[in-house]
Amino acid sequence: MPLEDGDPARPRGRQVNGEVRATPRLRGMEDPSLRGTTAPGGSRTEVMAEGWEPGPALGDGDATLGGAPQRAGQHEEALMTELSELVQKVVKSSSWWERHGVDISILACSFLLLPAGFLCLRSAQAIPFLVGILTLGVVHHTLTVKGSHLASHNALTESKSWGKVWAIFFIELCSAFTVEQATYNHVKIHHGYTNVIGLGDSSTWKLPFLNRYVYMFIAPLAVPILTPLVALDLLRNVEWKAALRTLCCMFLGVYCHYWLLLHVSGFQSPWSALLCMLLTRSLLAHPYIHVNIFQHIGLPMFAADRKPKRIHLMSLGVLNLPRNALLDWSFGHSLISCHVEHHLFPSLSDNMCLKIKPIVSQYLKQKKLPYNEDTYSSRLQLFLQRYEELMVHAPPITELVGIQ
Repeated sequence: MPLEDGDPARPRGRQVNGEVRATPRLRGMEDPSLRGTTAPGGSRTEVMAEGWEPGPALGDGDATLGGAPQRAGQHEEALMTELSELVQKVVKSSSWWERHGVDISILACSFLLLPAGFLCLRSAQAIPFLVGILTLGVVHHTLTVKGSHLASHNALTESKSWGKVWAIFFIELCSAFTVEQATYNHVKIHHGYTNVIGLGDSSTWKLPFLNRYVYMFIAPLAVPILTPLVALDLLRNVEWKAALRTLCCMFLGVYCHYWLLLHVSGFQSPWSALLCMLLTRSLLAHPYIHVNIFQHIGLPMFAADRKPKRIHLMSLGVLNLPRNALLDWSFGHSLISCHVEHHLFPSLSDNMCLKIKPIVSQYLKQKKLPYNEDTYSSRLQLFLQRYEELMVHAPPITELVGIQ
């Protein structure tokens, strides 16, 4: 979605309980690797580290401080290296079960629940029928969100060959999207340019022509329809072999779902089966949309040539939500309560992100870096109150000028 011009009079700064505070500035943090950051708004959200003081902005060619930018960059790289070593020790000491087995078991259990879900839909009684809808809805989102997300980062296996197979299965067959574009848009752009204006600023999630209530509560129901349509449009950007493979996988996945509803669940008409497909595939579409905007939009945005390096970028620009049993199972820890950890170490599985969470949070707080957390209800209230500002108008660029 194209970004609109922002309001130049809008104050830039830290938001705590609805108030706007002074915006921190990072001096000399030019980084050729383009990753963006921001500081969240809303209650219980830490936006800036203690000890940050405003200072004059420096352009890329400003040499008045001599080696200060280089020293600052080296300090940030040292922080990231130190944190990476701590995490790597945990990863090396973890078993295969912890690194991959737990998440693979969740996905396997979801597959095993499929027969029960389709059979429950055969019942003429309301309760078993609703159980079938809930079962298939949760299974669908577990495979399409958790499975596709882990597969896109090759976090299900340490084999690149099997990683490609799982990516095709979860992203194309289950999710009706194309692997190449999903990986490029999510891994290369979103993770590579997090909150960088015009690149990884999550603007694709914005629909400025919709009002807040339609966007937040009605539009998500269209996700199962829009996803394959968007995928078909993106096929123009891939090779014909990949496009043909994607079309075959998309058709097979959708048709298998439709066929099972007719021949196993006993639906009598095509329209009733299609309606059931829409219902199950949109069951958790609301939290899916909400999670994608809550954890980045509303945080500070950066220009590609004026942003901090990785550790400050991710600690400023990513938000964790509280643990939730349903969303943890369906979406995975890395999309809910360990999103900061996931952006710092994207190749780790959901279970490993949960395991390193105490280490990452303690380290960031010890170094007086932001570790942003907020509740689902608080973020929902924030977006409803400031929808025009956050989802319609282009956000201002946050000027970071110096880490004290």
